[in-house]
Amino acid sequence: MITGFVFIMMLVIEYINVQTKGLWRTKFLENSWKQYIVAALLGVIPGCLGAFTAVSLFSHRVISFGAIVTAMIATSGDEAFVMLAMFPQKALLLTAVIFGISILAGYVTDRIPFSVKFLSKFSESEFPLHDEDQCKCFQKNQLLTNIIKPSNYRVALTLLIVSLIIATATGIIAGNAEVWLKITIILAIAFSLFIVISVPEHFLKEHLWDHIVKIHIPKIFLWTFGTLLAVHFLLHFIDIQSWVTGNLLIMLLLAVFIGIIPESGPHLIFVTLYVEGMIPFSILLASSISQDGHGSLPLLAESKRGFLYVKSVNMVVALVVGLIGYAMRL
Repeated sequence: MITGFVFIMMLVIEYINVQTKGLWRTKFLENSWKQYIVAALLGVIPGCLGAFTAVSLFSHRVISFGAIVTAMIATSGDEAFVMLAMFPQKALLLTAVIFGISILAGYVTDRIPFSVKFLSKFSESEFPLHDEDQCKCFQKNQLLTNIIKPSNYRVALTLLIVSLIIATATGIIAGNAEVWLKITIILAIAFSLFIVISVPEHFLKEHLWDHIVKIHIPKIFLWTFGTLLAVHFLLHFIDIQSWVTGNLLIMLLLAVFIGIIPESGPHLIFVTLYVEGMIPFSILLASSISQDGHGSLPLLAESKRGFLYVKSVNMVVALVVGLIGYAMRL
């Protein structure tokens, strides 16, 4: 169920991201506060696309170091999709809290006298737009061809989405969900079906199949399945709940330090523990601030020092916020 919902949300976000390409490229970014807001908005977009865009902007000196910190604090990577699938209301609250914290952290970061030698490694050229390669996601003249002569990728994705619609409508998945939530889910799945039917082969193969289906979905499924399975056996055979609830400060430190791993997956451990009621919201919040999925991988490729600077700030913010939340018993 979780993997299916994550797939649908990823597909819709990918479509919107490509369709709105270039909207951030305005004089909006000339003002530092607007930079933080744009960076935070890019960060809270579920998945890696917003974070990748922020890294590209930073790499070309379009946004400041504080703004890239803002984006990385705001992002929760692919785990954001999972949290929206498992506890949507609390996930939206978490996103709103991180959004505000990230902007404040970005502002403070830009006023700290960091060594910025790593900036010299980045290009000062204008951000490449590749307008000539921009994907036109909806072409009326191609729609009939897509339906009459669908490719194997289109058939496979269509069958998968139709199966999700049937399963949701009949209550096989999300059977206990409220009516409004079930209707929302079905509408989102229906929109994703329109996307799969209408987009050109380039978008279908490069963006949906090669990017989402082949790269993201297997990791999401394996990490989610593995984490849920591990927690199930730990709860069944070991009194892990007593240990975790009795060592929340240790769990907070683990949540912060595991966040340095530039990979989607480890954060799901804390998501699952939160769902099981074993850790409070403050530890989940600290973990979400510290980690950024694999959104920072392009930054690591460009500059290891830059990556470590960003991660260090993220971890400090995560620890401070986590301790405050823990003290307030959140």
